Amino acid sequence: MKFTVYQDSRQGGRKYNQDRVGYSYSREALLLVVADGMGGHLHGEVAAQIVVQLLSDQFQQKANPIIHRPLEFLEDALLKSHDAIYNYAGNHHLLEIPRTTAVACIVQDGMAYWAHVGDSRLYLIRKDTVVAMTRDHSKVRKLMDSGMITAAEAAVHPERNKIYNCLGGSMTPEVEVGGKVPLQDGDSILLCTDGFWGSTVDAELTHFMSSFPVLFAVPQLMDRAEFRGGKYGDNLTALAINWHEDIEPDPNEPGLVSTQKLDQFTISTHVDPLSIKQVSDITDDDIERAIQEIQSAIAKYSK
Repeated sequence: MKFTVYQDSRQGGRKYNQDRVGYSYSREALLLVVADGMGGHLHGEVAAQIVVQLLSDQFQQKANPIIHRPLEFLEDALLKSHDAIYNYAGNHHLLEIPRTTAVACIVQDGMAYWAHVGDSRLYLIRKDTVVAMTRDHSKVRKLMDSGMITAAEAAVHPERNKIYNCLGGSMTPEVEVGGKVPLQDGDSILLCTDGFWGSTVDAELTHFMSSFPVLFAVPQLMDRAEFRGGKYGDNLTALAINWHEDIEPDPNEPGLVSTQKLDQFTISTHVDPLSIKQVSDITDDDIERAIQEIQSAIAKYSK
């Protein structure tokens, strides 16, 4: 299995970054995950951190070296994340349960599988064409699907950021699964938050992701999205891969991962640690305590 990977997360115009991102891989399987914490002081990003960490922990336990029934794995792990967030809120007597969107993808045996909750998106791009894309769990998406508004109207709709499905909160989420799509050499898979796709032109996205390696395409798109978001722009996060199959990539290429030499038990995980020091009144002790509490919340559901 060979792929080139790149991830980036930026604060935008917000006081702190509630997005979380990470990926893990074994000899024969790859997990990609992005989560966008929703509102609240500290707790939105805790919810996002729980999702990324719990999915990564589940992958480490069950990729031996493939994930059996990957769609079932994704749905189950996301529902466990919801329960872990709920448990965290209960243990801390929070008046409101933290919430987050999430999108996750498993790649193995040359196939891509994915699942999502909310409006964080996955794109599968092939030769300037979006082969597959998740559908946002949002009010505006429902209006578009019913023909009540156009895509252009949706882009400026005053309720475009309202979603009806998430992890955490008081409602049981509906995890939407999709995929089992065979990949071709040169395909790109992009996972991103609404802060990224909401400020990105569709034609620009497909052009960059089809024409350039992710190590160049994603930073270019991030720069444009961050500029358009302006001083009050949302957090923005993107995680993308180029899939390599027939053409042997340059082994010296930055970001290239070749898993062929890994043994059956090796799992490599790349998850950004909890980063909440952007808020001035949060101390190192607060961070360490939050990390320990998250691990406790996850442990119950990581069996």
